[in-house]
Amino acid sequence: MSLIVFSPAKINLFLHITAKRDDGYHDLQSVFRAIDFGDVLSFELSPSQAQLVTLTGADTLTDDINDNLIIKAAKLLSTHHPDQARAVSIHLDKVIPTGAGLGGGSSNCAATLMALNTLWQLNLSTQQLMDFGQQLGADVPFFIFSQAHHADAHALGIGEQLTALKLPSARYLLLLPRAHLATAALFNHPDLIKNTQPISDIADRYSDYGERLSVDFFNAFEHIAVQHSAAVAEALGYLRTLEAKTGTSARLTGTGSTVFLPIPEHIDAAVLSAWQLSSPCPCVVAENLY
Repeated sequence: MSLIVFSPAKINLFLHITAKRDDGYHDLQSVFRAIDFGDVLSFELSPSQAQLVTLTGADTLTDDINDNLIIKAAKLLSTHHPDQARAVSIHLDKVIPTGAGLGGGSSNCAATLMALNTLWQLNLSTQQLMDFGQQLGADVPFFIFSQAHHADAHALGIGEQLTALKLPSARYLLLLPRAHLATAALFNHPDLIKNTQPISDIADRYSDYGERLSVDFFNAFEHIAVQHSAAVAEALGYLRTLEAKTGTSARLTGTGSTVFLPIPEHIDAAVLSAWQLSSPCPCVVAENLY
């Protein structure tokens, strides 16, 4: 039996840090949006295979292949369901850059949990899969939640408290600088704003963060990322030169290097193509997945 699954990227339409917790983590508020740019994973049960997981296409992503979240997801499920676990071959067709703030590793992890739930006939609920996902990474539950609900999400806590959102359709120009930002260093930076008051009525305030950012909405890591990476600063600066034409706000996503600009309908394909050709770094146009 085999499965081929799409593993989408996500963007943060805004990202606030609302408090530092006693356990060292930070509470956040964000809107996560899944997009139609992502990786593809292929799964095939391999009865003759000696080891539980054989993973290809991921050799360069971690120093030790066993540190990849795909393998960690399989091992976690097999530990809790040893009688149903079966040897599986997995191939990753990697498109999402690492360290880009697009949740690629977390998405791959979620896709693995969901695929093995099917292949191993575990019959786990969405919440059970999300609980497993949370043990592996704060962003993992969103990708499970998003696929189950075919929706984006308002996120609180460390990103695990999710409320489904049905947002207007949109397309985005994403710039992908070749820069890797250290998440831990960003969270520990003295200039990080860590006490933003949570905002209510998020579902009703899309006009304040969806296309243009009002003063209440921002990415708390953006000014730090720009200070630490000339490539990110250049990419964001380029998108800001286009804001007068789009009437939208460029911004950083997550704690990675990717920056993006919402592209309204009146911008035609020829103009958008010209903007891509002038980009200072690799770029892609993506749309919302749900």
